[in-house]
Amino acid sequence: MSTQVTPAAAPVQSDAAQGMRKNGKQWHAPRSAFRPKAGNSGWDKRQVERKALETVKAKEKEMKEEKEAERQRRITSIKEKRAAKEEKARYEKLAETMHKKRVERLKRKEKRNKMLKS
Repeated sequence: MSTQVTPAAAPVQSDAAQGMRKNGKQWHAPRSAFRPKAGNSGWDKRQVERKALETVKAKEKEMKEEKEAERQRRITSIKEKRAAKEEKARYEKLAETMHKKRVERLKRKEKRNKMLKS
């Protein structure tokens, strides 16, 4: 039997192998060098990205406008219903004290005035 010595596996480098930090903040992850031009891509690639971003923004804007238009439509319909309800209640109150035909005449007269104003 021959005994061969196998070389030990190379130890994996870790943050502790670099030694203690001088500023005492060993809990922070080690940082790499600052390279401001490392992420730059070519002009064509940037143009394609800009186009894609513009299309996304246009779609978002269109969707927001549709949502806002629907919201405004609901608001106007609610306001119209409330105004009609108030007007009906006002005419009912008038009808309690006045004759029915006179109330009808006032209604027609007020509608004519509304048409002239707008």
